[in-house]
Amino acid sequence: MGKNADLNNARNAKNDEFYTRIQDIEKELSHYEKFFNGKVVYCNCDDARESNFFKYFSMNFEHLGLKKLITTGYKADGKGVILTYEGDKNGNRNVDDEEIKVTELKGDGDFRSEECIEYLKQADVVVTNPPFSLFREYVRQLMDYGKKFIIIGNGNAVTYKEIFPLIKENKLWLGNKAFSSGMDMIAGHNYDASKCKHPKYDADGNIIINVMMCVWFTNIGHKKHNTPLDLYKRYSNEYPHYDNYDAIEVSKVELIPMDYDGVMGVPITFLDKYCPKQFEIIGHEHDLDGKGTSIGHFEANGKGVYKRILIRKRTTA
Repeated sequence: MGKNADLNNARNAKNDEFYTRIQDIEKELSHYEKFFNGKVVYCNCDDARESNFFKYFSMNFEHLGLKKLITTGYKADGKGVILTYEGDKNGNRNVDDEEIKVTELKGDGDFRSEECIEYLKQADVVVTNPPFSLFREYVRQLMDYGKKFIIIGNGNAVTYKEIFPLIKENKLWLGNKAFSSGMDMIAGHNYDASKCKHPKYDADGNIIINVMMCVWFTNIGHKKHNTPLDLYKRYSNEYPHYDNYDAIEVSKVELIPMDYDGVMGVPITFLDKYCPKQFEIIGHEHDLDGKGTSIGHFEANGKGVYKRILIRKRTTA
């Protein structure tokens, strides 16, 4: 199957039909405002004419001090469109149609095409909601070209073999939004409202769906990522030791003991609070040693536990 067919299938997948609300973009990006000054922003997985990412960055172009905004999107069986904006030219403090350059692409706008890669090379930072089913490939491209990014993905991606090593090496981490709360998204125009028992709608009549395990990923520093977790519990025999691995089970992030220096298994929601100055990430149940060694599931007192990440306190924290 060709890459265009892959992308088309991804766009038709349930999780890939959802679009990001502008209020959620505003909330997350408020934590990175100083970073954007003088930057070229590229949104390369958007519906260019309806993108809330384009709306946010164009409306806040001067406030953020942007240099340039570029948006491209995929169009199955057709040619994609590129929108380019370089700020308010007539001084009316509005984003006018004549200030937005709209150009038809030569190809369909697939983010992997040579045409879109050339725009990627121009960018300082990429901000978008890529197809979840192509997340591995999407992140690999960003890393290959050394780009800064703030993107949305499925929280389960933290344990992907292509993603977890980046988290472990502190090359990628979660954004500011809480891991466990999910995210309200705008459903695509073809979404069947009968799937919802009590459907919600926004002011424009769009169906709003809460997508669980929907989080932001970034490689740009923010306050939360660099703030150590407050620990108040002390280690005791209440913490069971795994039957099949040399580590203790910590069932909740808030229960991480302050005085235990060995390896601990913690829920993946720990990554919400992960401060690399305070903790070292060792591995997870399907990659214990960075070589893909798997244990299946950790067991404590004869019972299996849900997904765990192995961590250890840094002695210099």
